[in-house]
Amino acid sequence: MLVRPGSLVSDNHLTLLDSGKEYFPELIRQINQAQTEIYFETYIFYPDEVGRTVMRALQQAASRGVYVHVITDWFGTGMRLCRLLRREFEKAGVHFRVFNPWFYRGLARQHRKVCVIDHQHAFVGGINILDDFRYDYSKKQRFLNAPRWDFAVLIEGPILNLIQQEVEAFWERVGHMPIRNRLRQYRTSFKRTFAIAKVSLAGFVVRDNFRNRRTIQRAYLRAMGRARREIVLATPYFSPGRKFRAALVSAAGRGVKVTLLIGIGEFWWQDAIAKSFFPKLLKNGVRIYEYRKTQLHGKVAVVDGVWATVGSSNCDGLSLFINHEANVVVRDTEFAATLCERIFSGVAEAEEIHLDDFNKIPWYRRFWYGAAHVIYRVVMRTVTWGDYN
Repeated sequence: MLVRPGSLVSDNHLTLLDSGKEYFPELIRQINQAQTEIYFETYIFYPDEVGRTVMRALQQAASRGVYVHVITDWFGTGMRLCRLLRREFEKAGVHFRVFNPWFYRGLARQHRKVCVIDHQHAFVGGINILDDFRYDYSKKQRFLNAPRWDFAVLIEGPILNLIQQEVEAFWERVGHMPIRNRLRQYRTSFKRTFAIAKVSLAGFVVRDNFRNRRTIQRAYLRAMGRARREIVLATPYFSPGRKFRAALVSAAGRGVKVTLLIGIGEFWWQDAIAKSFFPKLLKNGVRIYEYRKTQLHGKVAVVDGVWATVGSSNCDGLSLFINHEANVVVRDTEFAATLCERIFSGVAEAEEIHLDDFNKIPWYRRFWYGAAHVIYRVVMRTVTWGDYN
């Protein structure tokens, strides 16, 4: 049976990891046990105490004869740190590549956070390599008041076959790959077959700018379109296209309880764009909460207590239409219940936005929200050749 990225494969074991406090110890443990091969992808690799610990584990694995491949993003990590990482990794025998330096491949960023070890364990999620207390962008304030809130999943099982092939193919594409080989790889990716059982549990969903331009958005739209009871969605940045927003409104109109938890306070312009959608969403019954305790960085959702997703893709134009992203999609009531409980713990600490309170905001601020969305929409439709919809 032909199984494309995103198809759900059975008999997997998945462990939800809440932020760096759970993710980094397990990541280090698995790297330290590696015997043959590691593929590691991240957007930000910052060499603070946490980053140095991960770096040493990868270097020590290479010294044991493990083939270690690391990809980081030129923009996310920064040019200076990419040079530092290259020197230190290559000195230890780690194969290191940087995605899209100087934007020579366009605006796309390598935003995936994936690690595959010995074809037996994989990590997929939204957690970058830096301390949970460290801001990942702001230069004015170096540390957060509370640990950054994020998620990842440790995966074992048949779905690793697909994840392994994807990370191997991405490693080749990031390198200097002849155009003939690149086209051959793309053709091959459409013909791959995997064993699939009758009961489906987990899938690996990627977004790129050739084979899988709308894969992650389609996964969301399909799940929200089939929702009958509840949609719970948490995202740091909320600026999706019209179809995504319409799916939330439609679900609420069917009587589905829709809860939207949004990060706030990181980028003023992103906050303004998100707020431009509030009136229509609130009028149609969507409950909106702003999370202000710390930086919300998790990109997660649960639908009807069965379908769940964890990954790197924000619900914004950059993630859904430009960047390289990776999510895991799960159909499992126990996993969904655990994730839903974690999300609602954040909802309990967030501030609910009511339509009456929103309407009391001064008119010039509400005008700015709308203007910010118009500008954003024009820019996104231009750079995505009309895909942002």
